[in-house]
Amino acid sequence: MLRNYFLVSLRTLWRNRTQSFINVLGLALGMACALLMGLNIADELSFDQFHAKGPQLYKAFNRNTFEGNVHCWPTTPSPLAPALKAEFPEIVESTRVLWAQPHLANYGTTRINLQGSFVDPGFLTMFSFPLVQGNVKTALGSPNSIVLTQTAAASLFGTADPIGKVVRLDNKDSFVVSGVLKDLPKNTEFDFELLLPWTYLTKTGDDAAYWGNNYVRTFVELTPTATLAAVNAKVRDITKRNSKGTEDNEVFLYPAERWHLYGRFENGAESGGGIVYVRLAGYIAGFILLLACINFMNLSTARSEKRGREVGIRKVVGAGRGSLVGQFLGESMLLTLLSFMLALLITQLALPALNTLAEKRLFVPYASGFFWLACLALVLLTGLLAGSYPAFFLSAMQPLRVLKGRLATVRGKLAPRQALVVFQFLITVALLVCTLVVKRQMAHTQARDMGYDRNQLVFSRFTGDIEKNYAVIRGELLGQGIATAVCKTNNPITESYSNTWGLEWTGKQPGSKITFDQMTCAGDFVKTMGVKLLSGRDMDQLNYPNDTLACLVNATAAKVMGFKDPVGQIIKNEGKDFRIVGVFSDFIWGSPFDKVPPMFVKGENWFGTLNYRLNPALPTEVALKKAGKIFAQYNPAFPFEVSFVDQEYKRKFDQIRPISTLASVFAGLAVVIACLGLFGLATYMAEQRTKEIGVRKVLGASVAGVVALLSKDFLKLVVVAILLAIPLSWWGMNQWLDNYEYRAPLNWWIFAGAGLLAVAVALLTVSYQSLRAALINPVEALKGE
Repeated sequence: MLRNYFLVSLRTLWRNRTQSFINVLGLALGMACALLMGLNIADELSFDQFHAKGPQLYKAFNRNTFEGNVHCWPTTPSPLAPALKAEFPEIVESTRVLWAQPHLANYGTTRINLQGSFVDPGFLTMFSFPLVQGNVKTALGSPNSIVLTQTAAASLFGTADPIGKVVRLDNKDSFVVSGVLKDLPKNTEFDFELLLPWTYLTKTGDDAAYWGNNYVRTFVELTPTATLAAVNAKVRDITKRNSKGTEDNEVFLYPAERWHLYGRFENGAESGGGIVYVRLAGYIAGFILLLACINFMNLSTARSEKRGREVGIRKVVGAGRGSLVGQFLGESMLLTLLSFMLALLITQLALPALNTLAEKRLFVPYASGFFWLACLALVLLTGLLAGSYPAFFLSAMQPLRVLKGRLATVRGKLAPRQALVVFQFLITVALLVCTLVVKRQMAHTQARDMGYDRNQLVFSRFTGDIEKNYAVIRGELLGQGIATAVCKTNNPITESYSNTWGLEWTGKQPGSKITFDQMTCAGDFVKTMGVKLLSGRDMDQLNYPNDTLACLVNATAAKVMGFKDPVGQIIKNEGKDFRIVGVFSDFIWGSPFDKVPPMFVKGENWFGTLNYRLNPALPTEVALKKAGKIFAQYNPAFPFEVSFVDQEYKRKFDQIRPISTLASVFAGLAVVIACLGLFGLATYMAEQRTKEIGVRKVLGASVAGVVALLSKDFLKLVVVAILLAIPLSWWGMNQWLDNYEYRAPLNWWIFAGAGLLAVAVALLTVSYQSLRAALINPVEALKGE
């Protein structure tokens, strides 16, 4: 019997080749989308879940209340990690991790830049980053030991054994290679190519062991029997106790299993993280797969009249409904299996593009048994979802009515097949609206006034002797006409490194905590950065030696502090009095999607970046070549590296750019799948009405009239879908835009444009088949009569 079912299924699929092709292609696209999104979801869910001690690992967070809102952040003071381990027996190990910074590594004639983090020795025993050479317990035991990743070691030493080799970092200190780490996987929040011991910072005096300086990440390992709630109750006031009340931040531990998926906080509560993209990927995959299944249902039930006689004969000769359901579900499963094979091919071909877009290393795990079980579940689910309705619909036909030619049809305003078409285009229109809104949000933000002139503005980070020779480098850049303005700051204008809530000024409300972004500059800040000066003057330590205690504030800061005339006012910061010498217009320093916060630029000597505006009279290549010679003369041990501010600014959109691209791709897929279904239905309806068309043409109907007749029923369904999709998509996109302080308006034309596009695509799809039917010679259509 099974063999008979299989042969009948093959003959049926071959007899209806066009329908079968549309079904296979539609299901394959839907399943490929599900596979791609499934791989992405699995990767997101696996972030930092591979650590053997994962259930015992926690990250320390700070918590405090500012202007009525609870803020939580993962940077902590340097003394916190050792204090936690020393004071609480439930904490068996702790480590500090300083954000990865570039270091120039020298070995022989090889010089390469590597990203390095300072950590405590416990890092290697807490986290499952295996050493391929060396001992995890002793690798970071000496202040001058260094651990490299496999790729970094190969770049420095080739095939030679790296253990015991001496590497010179930043042309300053030498380190002995004590271990080689397996290269880090992509699904981790850590990003480094070398590890250095925290004791080195202690030895050089660079460990800012101050309870008010939150600049490192702190991780702890709890005992297996410890409970998080009990430990958090104990550690909450550790900062207050150790700082003797000068700092009032609370500390809490956050589990490793939630770092990536839920580690974003708003007003003290979890507000998402990677889980937002996991859900988005799941929704997209589900909707696209559902669209493909709807195609199958529609095309199968549309051809019910042809299959009806088969059902009637089978029932007359004794076939039960169960066997008929099995027959039709078998056909569905066979077609789904063919679709899955094509979907695997599409997935493999599309993976490189997805990896490039998402900056991941996703792959199809063919050797994984779990993967094949998931694929089997996908095939069964899709086959049942796509084939269940047609199977039960066809098997329920009454043989007597079918064999007499009176096939029962659903009468009413909206038959199930029509409802499915409406639902299909509802999803399609909603995805089109989402695509337009995401792209508009990106364009709206990119067009936002940055508040400074990024044209020809570049920067070089302080390395080697740049800071020591800053004055002479600056003089050469200006003297040779390479740059029109030069200044040094603690960080580039595109990156927000530091903030403070410890500013005091006359008139400030007692107990008020307002966070200010802060930056340092020795002078010529306004001139170099190209910001607009609203009042006062620029800082200038060359002509005004007292400007080491001068400061600039932005317009938002002046408003927050309530000064009518800010110039000349005193701001207290860390025991020093800074006098405001100028007010500049707001500019975007952090995220371009957020409001500009109050900002404070002080003349304190704490620098790390050399900024200069290239002379527009010189070609950029010529100016950089000349600048390179100056840096080579005064900083010979380090390569000349320069970054363009406009390029760095573009990277601020890296978070939303993949969303925009994915939205476009999946909206396009939805349109293609919907059109495939509509094309199949239009083909079938044209075949069914061939004789009607012939009679109408004999009676004088025009080609245009016939096309309009065949198209209008489909267009009505698309219009209904548009009317339903508009309010739903408006609500969804309004919720999404609420995540951005600086958001694009939801204009009416976005919804109108998506609707018109859907109508145009549907009209083109249906009109093609309608036109073919209308052009058939009526003699051919009626000769059988």
